[in-house]
Amino acid sequence: MSPPLLKLGIDTGGTYTDAVLVDSEHRIVASGKCLTTRHDLTVGIEGALDCLPSETLETVSLVALSTTLSTNSVVEGKGAPVAVLLPGYSEDQVVRSGLSELLDLETVTTLPGGHDALGREREPLDESAALAFVERHRNRVSAVAVSSLFGVRNPAHESRLRELIRERTALPVTCGHELASALDAPRRALTAALNARMIPVIQQLILAVRSILARRAIRAPLMMVKGDGSLINTRTALEQPVGTVLSGPAASVVGACALSGIRNAIIADMGGTTTDIAVVSDGVPELGSDGVRIGDWKPMVEAVRVISVGLGGDSEVRFSGGSGLAVGPRRVVPLSLLGKLYPETGAALRRQLENRPSRRDNRFALPLEANQKLLGRCDPQERETWERLARGPLELEALMGEDRGAARAVGRLQRKGLAIYSGFTPSDAAHVLGLCDHWDAGAAELAALLWARQMRHIYGWGRWSAGDARSPSRQVLEQVSRRLSRVLIEAGLHQHRRLDESEAARLTGLLAELVFESAESPDRLLDSGSLFHLNFAADYPLVGVGAPSSVFFPDAANHLGVELCLPDHGPVANAYGAVMGSVVQRAQALVTQPVHGRFVVHGDSEPVAFDSLEEAVRLAEQQVSESAHKRAEAAGARSVEVCLNRKDNRVDHDLDGRLFLETRVTATATGRPSAAFDPGDPVLLGENDG
Repeated sequence: MSPPLLKLGIDTGGTYTDAVLVDSEHRIVASGKCLTTRHDLTVGIEGALDCLPSETLETVSLVALSTTLSTNSVVEGKGAPVAVLLPGYSEDQVVRSGLSELLDLETVTTLPGGHDALGREREPLDESAALAFVERHRNRVSAVAVSSLFGVRNPAHESRLRELIRERTALPVTCGHELASALDAPRRALTAALNARMIPVIQQLILAVRSILARRAIRAPLMMVKGDGSLINTRTALEQPVGTVLSGPAASVVGACALSGIRNAIIADMGGTTTDIAVVSDGVPELGSDGVRIGDWKPMVEAVRVISVGLGGDSEVRFSGGSGLAVGPRRVVPLSLLGKLYPETGAALRRQLENRPSRRDNRFALPLEANQKLLGRCDPQERETWERLARGPLELEALMGEDRGAARAVGRLQRKGLAIYSGFTPSDAAHVLGLCDHWDAGAAELAALLWARQMRHIYGWGRWSAGDARSPSRQVLEQVSRRLSRVLIEAGLHQHRRLDESEAARLTGLLAELVFESAESPDRLLDSGSLFHLNFAADYPLVGVGAPSSVFFPDAANHLGVELCLPDHGPVANAYGAVMGSVVQRAQALVTQPVHGRFVVHGDSEPVAFDSLEEAVRLAEQQVSESAHKRAEAAGARSVEVCLNRKDNRVDHDLDGRLFLETRVTATATGRPSAAFDPGDPVLLGENDG
C-alpha cells in the first residue's frame, strides 16, 4: 500500500521561514520554523524543511509557496531599480502617481503617445525616444515598466513598447493593462512600477525553492499564493509578481479561518516586519483592488482587502519628535537575535554601556540582500565594506573610530537595501519581561538599558531609573498594544468603505480613546453619566496568528474589550493557508457607448465597434471566457470551469428614459492545481542581474 500523498506549504517571511506538511484531510502532519536568511534564502528554507520527517517528503504531491518579502519590500520602500515609460502621461499625472517617492525620477519618462477614453490614438507613439531612453538606462535597471494613457481602453502602445524592448534587451517588461482593468492612470503607473521592482525578489525566492526541491528529489508542482488567496504557477508569478504582493497576508487569512473554524472574525497576522489585518464575514474574506493598502501605497491589484502596516516584532523602537516614542515602520535586527547568532554581541553591548551615550548605541550592521545589480552599482569602498559585512556584523560605534569611510559606506549600503541595522525592538522588550525566551535575554536587557539611556540623555525623553530595563520595556509593549488597537479600529472603519483614508485616520484617534475607556472601566463610565459607551467588534472575535501573536495580541484585545482566539498552529498559519487554495484567474472587458447606437468592446486587444449592444456583449463574453480559461491553464490549473458575470450600468433620464452607460463583463476561471510535475523554463534573471 502506497503512503498517503501530502502537500507541502512554505512561507518565507522577513524573520522566519515556515514549512508544514498537510494530509488529504487538511490536518497538519508536521511543521518546522527557521530564521529567514535574506542574503541566501536557501539556508532558511532548508532549515525549515530539516524540521520535517525526511521520509514524508518523498510523498509530497504539491508544493505551495507564500511570502511576505514582496509586501515587506513595499512597506520598507525597498526594491530593484527599474525604468518606467509613460506614453501620453502629463507631468501632473506623474506627480500624482507617487513615483517620485518610489524611484529615481531619472529613470522615469513621459513620451508622446497614448489613447483617449474611447481607445482612439491621441498621437503617434514616439518609438525612437522610447528606445533611446531604454538604451541609456539598460545597464542601471533590472526591469522595465510601461503604462500608457488609457491603456486599458487600447493597449496597442504598451504592447508595441514591450515588443521593442524585448527585441533589444533581456530585461523583463511589465505592462499596466495586464495588471489592472480600471481607469486611474497614476495608480496604474505605480502598480506597473511596483510590479517591475518585485521581479528580482520573486525570482530569488523561486530559484531558491526550485534548487532545494531538486536537491531533495521532490518532483511536485511548485505554486505560489496570490494576494487573493488563489494559486498560480511560478512562471505566471514571475510575469506578474505584484499579484503576490499580499501573498503572505492572503495565505494567513485563509489559514487562520481554517485553523480557527470561526466564520466571522478580524484576522490579524503579526510577523517581524508588518501586521496584516482583514475582516472575514461568513467565512469569506472580502476582495477588492480599491481597498488594498500596503504601507503608504495602494496598488491596483485584486487581493484580500487587507490593511498592512509597518509594525512587527522586529520593528525599530525610536524617538519621534513631539510624539516621543514610535515603533516602526523600519525593520531592524533585534539585539536578542543578534546575541544568539553572535555571542560576542553581549561583550560589545557592555562596552557601550561603559562609555558615554551615543546615537550609535545598539547599532550593528549586517548584510541583507545580495542583489548583483545593486552591488554592481556600488563604489569600491561600498563593495569592500559589503564583503566585510558578509564575514560578520560590524559595530558602528567602533567602526566610526577605526574607519569613517567604511562607516559612511555602511549607511549607503543600508539605504540601498543591501545592509540592515540592529536596534531595540518589541521582541527585545518581550525578552526582558520574560514573555519570550527563544533568543538571548541577556543581550535584550543590555539593549534596553542602552536604549533607555539614549532616550534620556540624547533626546531628553523618558523618566526611567538608571539600571532599570523592565520599565522602558513595559512602555514599549504598551505602545505596541495601543498601536495595534488603533489599526484594528481603522480596519473596522474601512469595512463598509464609507470613509476615505483621511477621514478614517481622523476618526480612529477619537474612537480609540472612547473604546479604550469603555473597555477598561465600563462601570465608571456608566456612573459618570457618559453619553458614549462604545463596544468594538462585539460579534467579531480577534483571531491572532503569526509567531509573536501570543505576546502582543492579548493586551490589544483587552484594550478593545474583544474576544481573542489564538488557534493551534497559529504561528505557521501562512504556510498552512498556502496549500488550501485553488487556481483562480479573471478576465474583464468593457462595453461602452461613445455615441448613441454605437457600442465598443474594450478588451485585451484593440477596440471593436458594433451597432448592437447584444452583439458587443457576446464578443466581450467570448473574449473574456477564452482569456480567463487560457490564463487559468497557463497558471497551472486543470479541470477549469468558467463563470460569467455581466454588470450593466444604466441611468434614468427624464426625457430619454433608461440610458445605457456601459457594461462590464467578467469571466472567472477556477481549477485545481495540476498534479503534473513541470520543471518549467529556467528562471532567468534580467541582463543586469546575473
